[in-house]
Amino acid sequence: MTSTIDDRTEAARAPQGRRHLFSRALAGVIAAGVVLAVGELLSVLIDQNSSPFYAVGSTTVDRSPAWAREFAISTFGTNDKPALFVGMTVLIAAFAAVAGILERQGAPFGSALLMVLGGVGVYAATHRPSATWVYAVPTLAGLVVGIVVLRILTVAAQMPEGNDGVDSRWPRRKFLVLAATAAAAVAATGAAGRYLGQRIAGAVDNRNDFAIPSVVDKASPIAPGTDIGVPGGTSFVTANDEFYRIDTALRVPRMTTDNWELHIHGMVERELTLTWDDLVARTPVERMITLTCVSNEVGGILAGNATWIGYPIKNLLDEVGVDPEADMLLSTSIDDFTAGTPVEALRDGRDAMLAVAMNGQPLPFEHGYPVRQVVPGLYGYVSATKWVVEWELTRFDAADAYWTKRGWAEKAPIKTASRIDVPAPFAPLVPGPVLVAGTAWAQRRGIETVEVRVDNGPWEKATLARQYTIDTWRQWTWEWQATPGLHTLQVRATDLAGNVQVEKRMPPIPGGATGWHTRSFTVA
Repeated sequence: MTSTIDDRTEAARAPQGRRHLFSRALAGVIAAGVVLAVGELLSVLIDQNSSPFYAVGSTTVDRSPAWAREFAISTFGTNDKPALFVGMTVLIAAFAAVAGILERQGAPFGSALLMVLGGVGVYAATHRPSATWVYAVPTLAGLVVGIVVLRILTVAAQMPEGNDGVDSRWPRRKFLVLAATAAAAVAATGAAGRYLGQRIAGAVDNRNDFAIPSVVDKASPIAPGTDIGVPGGTSFVTANDEFYRIDTALRVPRMTTDNWELHIHGMVERELTLTWDDLVARTPVERMITLTCVSNEVGGILAGNATWIGYPIKNLLDEVGVDPEADMLLSTSIDDFTAGTPVEALRDGRDAMLAVAMNGQPLPFEHGYPVRQVVPGLYGYVSATKWVVEWELTRFDAADAYWTKRGWAEKAPIKTASRIDVPAPFAPLVPGPVLVAGTAWAQRRGIETVEVRVDNGPWEKATLARQYTIDTWRQWTWEWQATPGLHTLQVRATDLAGNVQVEKRMPPIPGGATGWHTRSFTVA
């Protein structure tokens, strides 16, 4: 009988122990959430880069090797930032759960682990490019509150139960109520931080009130035959919400035209600080330009074509008087990203501009509102700075930009490229005529021919759509008489300078991917 009672007692203790373990782990997760939520709220009053969560994320991006960033882009594409957020959240939750399990009244090991995590946040925040010691305040304040919450919750979680399963000093239901209250406070604080950040900036209202500049020098109309309009194919003009976004900003800056300025200095005769009113007093132009990301793999989708309204960069450089020895424009965004653009490319007659509108709308926040750079013919990491606020005229042998510090190419002209858009990969096809369609680009040179071949057979010329300008992509079609079996199609382009698309497969880094795009199909 004694043995049976002991067994029952032991069996009763097992789920109780598991409940206590879960409660302590939950306490740690809630405490970490409090640290992040308080940090997020206080960062509104200091600077968005002082938020511990975003500071750690930005530092992770900055310190990641090139192969890691390319893996993220190739795996997650434009969802690389949400993937990072999810990964960080899971990792923080795991560490926090361990902290809650380790925390004891007389041995605050969990608090020590939480302090280690806080130390990472302080380091990340205070090592942002424009940081001061004040950037540590959100994390430190959040850490203090988080440790208090951890201590209270873990003490509650460790209260023993009576014989009837209820603790007379602190019933478990009180712990659950306290935990739920803390969780709600975390959610409310985080939401308040985001809400206050947007309201303080006033950026949404500012963009809604934005008036598109009146343009006399308009982009040419899209002539018939420029957009092939093949179902499932690429549209000649990329809609704003479909335009690729690759940048280092984990939190999209919310600037307004009221607080935007561009400081121009360095190797110039006259320094200039340009306000919004100064900029829009100049004469804008409208141009259609295709942009391409250097991270675009062969056949990738990180390219887009849009109509931009902006102000010629060449005119501003002429106004400040560039030193003849200066060969690089080092541009800086509000989030401290930098790009080094060859001065020659900004003064050789191409339509390099400070863009303020995209496809007839104010720039989306994600694409640089209120002002970004657009430079035809160069990959974005050396030219397309969003939320641009500073220009320094300097030299390539005297300064390094964000990605060139990490071993990427300095000048990065866009390579001749082509891809198959239709049919979709591994699409089931039937024998007979099949329409194959795609896109090719070679900004600043234009596309001369596109060729397609099947199963390593002879190259056949595709039918080209009308070339809009040499700064936009060009569409093509080709009719394939498909026969039963598994077939592989390849495409290559030749630009107007006579450069044939490079066959050898090379990765995007350091200066753009090369290789012929290939797709396989089963015809049955």
